Amino acid sequence: MSDVSSSPGGVDGSAPFELHYFPPDPDLAEMVSSFYFARLNLPRFDEYERADRAQFRFVTNADGEYVFEDGHRATVCRANIIGPTSARVRAISNCPAQLFGFGMLPAGWAALMGDDADKLTDRAMNAADLFGPWIDEVAAALERAATVEEKLVIGNNFAREVLTRGEAAPMWFIRTVDGWLTATPSPQVPDLVEKTGMSIRSVERMTKHYYGVSPRMLARKYRAVRAASALARGEGLDAAQLGDAFYDQSHLIREIKRFAGATPGQLGKPTSYTEATTKGRKQLAGKVSPLVSET
Repeated sequence: MSDVSSSPGGVDGSAPFELHYFPPDPDLAEMVSSFYFARLNLPRFDEYERADRAQFRFVTNADGEYVFEDGHRATVCRANIIGPTSARVRAISNCPAQLFGFGMLPAGWAALMGDDADKLTDRAMNAADLFGPWIDEVAAALERAATVEEKLVIGNNFAREVLTRGEAAPMWFIRTVDGWLTATPSPQVPDLVEKTGMSIRSVERMTKHYYGVSPRMLARKYRAVRAASALARGEGLDAAQLGDAFYDQSHLIREIKRFAGATPGQLGKPTSYTEATTKGRKQLAGKVSPLVSET
């Protein structure tokens, strides 16, 4: 994997790699986790992205692929919809490129797709297949934007357009699940069942529908990426209240490698991509959900 560096000079510099995060407009806060802009001034970029929520991502000079944990490969397009992921994803760009995108919270995902999230779990699709030629106009507008601030205006307006015309998600359920994920270092499924007052079967069906994975897998995923992010930021697991979240060291290593694509030892000296991801999200604390800023 490549070891790239982020720019100290801001998003308009010429560093080999830059990654910056931004909170969404307030009216999108329950649908969009954050916006991000990345500049890959490299002949080739090859990194693991940790397991994540669904993404809508625009890419200039699209020439690469996403390689999912089960070996499935998806070509990087000018506009991409990446479903929720249950494990690390290898992201490859074969040329310099710029990325502008946003993460979709469960309510946003439901509004965009209007279908079960798990149908696109660990998969990606060309957004043009869903939106037709119009999506190329949006991509072109983003490419013409002279500043990141202009891109954010376009991005927020685009998200507002596509995420408010679909399925209305049951926010009580999403808020209950999010609270369950953040209440303890190692969330237990029976606790979620109790909090919702639903049967285990109904809880599993709704969690898969809105989050793309089962409650048990969701708990494992967020526990592992929270731990990986804390380690990459130089924080100890005890400081992140995760010291007792894993059975033993081998369990910690397996889970973090599966969901974050690196061992705890490697995260002690993270690539600049990993460091920029974890620190960039942490800087959004107080502006976005803890599920976003802590992972």
